Amino acid sequence: MAEKSLYIYKIQAVRQEMVSEGRTSEEDHIVGEHFSYLERLAEQGVVLLAGRTLTDDYAGFGIIIFSAESQQAAEKIVRNDPAVAQRVMRAELYPFRASLVGPPIPPATD
Repeated sequence: MAEKSLYIYKIQAVRQEMVSEGRTSEEDHIVGEHFSYLERLAEQGVVLLAGRTLTDDYAGFGIIIFSAESQQAAEKIVRNDPAVAQRVMRAELYPFRASLVGPPIPPATD
C-alpha cells in the first residue's frame, strides 16, 4: 500500500450572500450533501478534520484536512465534493505537512 500524504482544501462560498444572508433551499440541500460526503470520508479515515470560520463576511472559509495516496487522488476527492461539483463553493487544494499534533479536538456541540 502506498504511503499517504496530507492535504488541505480551503472552501469558500461562491455566492457571498449565502454566508451573510443565508442559503437558498437549493444551497441548503447541496451543503447537506457536502456534509454527508465529508462524514463518510471521516468514517473511512480519509478526512482528519473539517470545519469553518464563524465569520459571515467575504473572508470566511472552511478547511478540510485529509489524506490521499497522490495529488491526483486528492484532486478527485475535492472534485467529488458536492458543494464544489455543483459550484456552491470554490476550492483551493494544498499539500500539507503537520508539524505539531495536540490532543484530539472535541466535536462541535451545535
